[in-house]
Amino acid sequence: MCGKKALRVIISGVIFMAISYVIHMLGALVDMNYYLDSNYFRVWSKIMMPTAGPPPMEFTLYSLLFGLIGGILFALVYYYIKDAIKLKGAAKKGLFYGLLVILVALIPGSLSMTLLFNLPLLLVVSWAVQGAIVYLLSGMITAKLIK
Repeated sequence: MCGKKALRVIISGVIFMAISYVIHMLGALVDMNYYLDSNYFRVWSKIMMPTAGPPPMEFTLYSLLFGLIGGILFALVYYYIKDAIKLKGAAKKGLFYGLLVILVALIPGSLSMTLLFNLPLLLVVSWAVQGAIVYLLSGMITAKLIK
């Protein structure tokens, strides 16, 4: 991968991070009743909720860093498999790629989460919908940037 293509992968990762952050912040507003429910306080990590109240700034910084790492990986995988997607146009290719990620990662991960963690099903569904939006939007942008 040449420098120009590597830069496009990084830019795509940054855009993924931004999309993910906005979508998940909006989702947190919708799902706030779950975060405030004392029945689930023990589920949340000490990074997210070290004490009662809103998450500290460190949580936001970790979220952004993890979003950037995930976004770069998302773009890097697209870079290597893009030629196998035989659809025409960045929007179609990107949507298809986003759908593939949903099918192989998001759905199995969400199903596993319901088995492993004491979380309300509707919260897991909300997270899955948020993730699907992120993957589909980011797929289109990634396909546009990485040709």
